[in-house]
Amino acid sequence: MRKFFLFSFIWVATFISGYWINTSWFSDKQPAQPIAFSHRIHAGENGIPCLYCHIYAERSTAAGVPGVQKCIGCHQIIKRDAPEISKVADYWERKKPIPWIKVHNLPDFVYFSHKRHIRAGIDCNSCHGNVAGMDVITRVSSLKMGWCIDCHMSHNVKNGRDCWTCHK
Repeated sequence: MRKFFLFSFIWVATFISGYWINTSWFSDKQPAQPIAFSHRIHAGENGIPCLYCHIYAERSTAAGVPGVQKCIGCHQIIKRDAPEISKVADYWERKKPIPWIKVHNLPDFVYFSHKRHIRAGIDCNSCHGNVAGMDVITRVSSLKMGWCIDCHMSHNVKNGRDCWTCHK
């Protein structure tokens, strides 16, 4: 019986430690990206609107990330010799997409439409935080079901608590 309690204690302690380590250091709230892109510079200092780069947000479920062509379109002229821009130019020359790591990721069983939220007048900052002030994109909202339902209720979304609204 002592072995059972010892084994149970070790198992629970290991589980709790692993969970804490995972959420503290491996949460992907701020994953390392292939290029140190600063939204603070682009959206903040230069005032580039979200929808200039994330062109699909108004008409699709996904906002999308800009292609290398969008980046190089400006950076053939602006700050061409900066180290991070050289990385962009390298992707452009090799005709390869920049392998961005998704920060705002939802489970496959969740249906989310950027288009629906944009058309409802929901500001990007509501979910993504003050992106214009971020050098490194960080997930600031939990994006958990309860968080979404709270938002739906505060905006009086028709069928906002209906399971089929978000689970297709």
